[in-house]
Amino acid sequence: MYHVFFYKDLQGNCPADDCLNNLPVKLRAKAAKWIEKLEQEGPDLPRPFADTLRGKIRELRVRFGRLSFRFLYFFFGKKIIITHRFMKKIRRVPAAEIDRAERMMKEFLKRNKREGSASQ
Repeated sequence: MYHVFFYKDLQGNCPADDCLNNLPVKLRAKAAKWIEKLEQEGPDLPRPFADTLRGKIRELRVRFGRLSFRFLYFFFGKKIIITHRFMKKIRRVPAAEIDRAERMMKEFLKRNKREGSASQ
């Protein structure tokens, strides 16, 4: 089984968790259900629920009626690090969102290599 963690920057900000907490209760519950499913299935969670975007960056797709949210994440051993969430408004995931996730991943990996731990 995998374990989900939310990325925290050096100042302790947690973009994914902050965004999750700002969702309406029903949408938050649905997102939590899919995050739990991601923990259970890891990289085996199939399309259309999850997909690889670029390199190690993946997306978890959560739909709620007409709303479509994406949680971007990467694997760190048996840990799934969710970098952030955004509302998808166009067909393709914007490159800027993938770039943002890659920057977060690089910072996370650099920090964890330096500290020799798996802290977020």
